[in-house]
Amino acid sequence: MTYAITQTCCSDATCVAVCPVNCIHPTPEERAFGSTEMLHIDPRTCIACGACADACPVDAIFPADSLPVAQQEYAAINAAYFEDTAAAEAPEPDPAGPNFHAWGEPTFPRVLPADFAPLKVAVVGTGPAGMYAVQDLLLHTSAEVTLIDRLPVAGGLVRYGVAPDHPATKKVGETFARFHAHPRVRMHLGLDVGTDVTPEEIAAHHDAVIYAVGASADRRLAIPGEELPGSISATAFVAWYNAHPDAAPDGVDLSAERAIVVGNGNVALDVARILLADPDTLARTDIADHALSALRDSKVREVVLLARRGPEHAAYTKSELLALKHLPGVDLVVDDHDPRIAEAVDAAGAKDKAAVLQGVTRARPDWDLAPEPGRRIVLRFHCEPVEVLGAERVDAVRVAAEAGERTVRAGLLLRAIGYRGVPVAGLPFDETGGTVPHAGGRVEGQPGTYVVGWIKRGPSGGIGANRTCAAETVSTLLADAVAGALPAPRHATKAFHRLVRRRNRQVVDARGLAAIERAEVNRGASAGRPRVKLATVAELVSTARAGRGGLLR
Repeated sequence: MTYAITQTCCSDATCVAVCPVNCIHPTPEERAFGSTEMLHIDPRTCIACGACADACPVDAIFPADSLPVAQQEYAAINAAYFEDTAAAEAPEPDPAGPNFHAWGEPTFPRVLPADFAPLKVAVVGTGPAGMYAVQDLLLHTSAEVTLIDRLPVAGGLVRYGVAPDHPATKKVGETFARFHAHPRVRMHLGLDVGTDVTPEEIAAHHDAVIYAVGASADRRLAIPGEELPGSISATAFVAWYNAHPDAAPDGVDLSAERAIVVGNGNVALDVARILLADPDTLARTDIADHALSALRDSKVREVVLLARRGPEHAAYTKSELLALKHLPGVDLVVDDHDPRIAEAVDAAGAKDKAAVLQGVTRARPDWDLAPEPGRRIVLRFHCEPVEVLGAERVDAVRVAAEAGERTVRAGLLLRAIGYRGVPVAGLPFDETGGTVPHAGGRVEGQPGTYVVGWIKRGPSGGIGANRTCAAETVSTLLADAVAGALPAPRHATKAFHRLVRRRNRQVVDARGLAAIERAEVNRGASAGRPRVKLATVAELVSTARAGRGGLLR
């Protein structure tokens, strides 16, 4: 028996560190790391010890011979990665021991002086990027961390970006949660930087400040009619079904039979899947109550995904497309309006992403008619929207393709063409890339100020990519500290905590966050769900207040 890595792999390489025979690749030291969609276990050398499964933060690793039907393909996917070791960049097994991959030379990229003084570091943002930075600081230094977030609850995109039907992915939040109540962490949730406190005030009370604020805006289509009612961003839709406090409960109208999603990344697939998933199945997740109610009454029966490029260049991961093929009660169809589509799918090799579509039904739907009976997702490649049509709300979308333009009738349009960072108060900003200019995470022209995550590198990479990103930023920060390049704080961190209490009496601390967690889990237990989320700032703050000292005083 060997183990296999499956769909929910986050690629943060925790499993690599615990494998006793170095059989999980690519490793962070290999060039392919970060460019593959997932990590892989070599079945030739795996000794089935199970250490990787125990360490995996998202429950993505299972014995290959006990995979459920929908995931049995992953045994072959793992093995196929090692069939061409030159391409995979994974070392050949060590001939001196057939159950071992060769080990590289150990490296020690950080060397801190024995008398290295504890740093006072503020981290703005409690999503994966910020928490990987916090984890690095707490585990490898004696730093004291001030953790800040605009919302009165922690989690970032783990809480508000991961689809509710991906509970294993959400489990990475448990890894981060153990640091929320760490004795060297002070938490200020519901504190808005730029309104309640300024970046200058945070910097004046800390040796360094790390901004992990993500990319909260969405990219626009920039086509006529985009602002019509019924045209929304996938960002807003994801926030709506995940009970984000900024999302209005009645903000999504599901009265149309056909919806169009522009984009072909994982978010686009999430949106399509949630729109058509069985509400009874979603009722066993942590989906927002208002979203579940709306989906039960939804008229949407068909979702069309528009992609500018072909299936061989799709942005979604192979694993997410595989999951779409196994969505109960939903047909997957490829619109073969362009001969290049069939050519790409038929010519795809076993390792190619387009090969997943081999055997999928191909058709040429009549977009002037209502959707056919049943529920289906239609992938329409090699086309792009050029105009949204409608008098008072979205009625149709005009799309352009090689064969010319045509109109697709639809009452709902969701754009899923990417996230975009927004300017951070007091920091320089690159309008073109939507990021903060930096060098290895160090903000240009502002000593002691750093960035990590999407605001640093742009909205690319999944949860695990933030671990490597955070390691780079923290290494830069520590190198600056050793070199004496950090400006000395003018005030003690205790003075900052007093300042916060004066500015905002509604700020939630670790005890308040624990009270929110208990309340949501208890509400979920009574409904047979993992949790029922509190969906407004008022609910979150009042629950924290009821949790015996959950608000800063």
